[in-house]
Amino acid sequence: MKQVVIATKNKGKAKDFEALFGPLGYEVVTMFEVAPEMEIEETGTTFEENAILKAEALAKALGTIVIADDSGLAVDALNGEPGVYSARYAGDHDDEANMVKLLENLQGVEDSKRTARFCCCIAIAGPDFDTTTVFGTCEGVIGHEKRGSNGFGYDPIFFVPSLDRMMAELTPEQKGAISHRGNAIRKLKEKLPNLIK
Repeated sequence: MKQVVIATKNKGKAKDFEALFGPLGYEVVTMFEVAPEMEIEETGTTFEENAILKAEALAKALGTIVIADDSGLAVDALNGEPGVYSARYAGDHDDEANMVKLLENLQGVEDSKRTARFCCCIAIAGPDFDTTTVFGTCEGVIGHEKRGSNGFGYDPIFFVPSLDRMMAELTPEQKGAISHRGNAIRKLKEKLPNLIK
C-alpha cells in the first residue's frame, strides 16, 4: 500500500485524512512516524503560507507526497484575530486560556457583531507536481460561555446557527459534515485524481 504523509505530529488530526485516502489505496502516516525529529517553524502570515511551508518542507526532506493544513479562527469584530495565531493566542497551545482571552476581548460586543469563521487551508506537495492548495470555512458566531465537551480549540464557544449548537456539542459526524477542515478535504478530494497517479 502506498503512503501519504501528513505534516503533523498530531495523530488525531491525521484521522481526518484517513477516510479520504483509505479508499484510494493510501495509508496515512504522520511526521511523528516518519520525521519525529523534524520541526517546521510556521513563519507565514496567512493560513495558505503556513500550509505550503509545512507541506513543501517535508516533501523536500522525504521526497514524497505530503499534505499539510493550517487552520484557525477569524473573528470579524477583532479584525480577523486570532487568525494564524489561533493556537498561540494566549500562549502556547492552551485552549482554555485562548478561549478566555477571546471572550474577554469580545466583552460588550453585541451578538449580531460576534460573527466569525473557522478557516482551513490544505496544501499538497510532491516531487512530481506543483503544490496545490484548497480552502474551507465554517461560518458561526462566538457565544458568551462554553458549552459542549466534544472537539477541541475554540469549539466550545463557536455557535453554529444552522444546527443551533456549539461546535463542541456536535458529534464527530455532524462536525465533519460542516467543518472547515471537512469542507477543505472535500475540495481536495476533487483534485486528487489529477495529482496522485
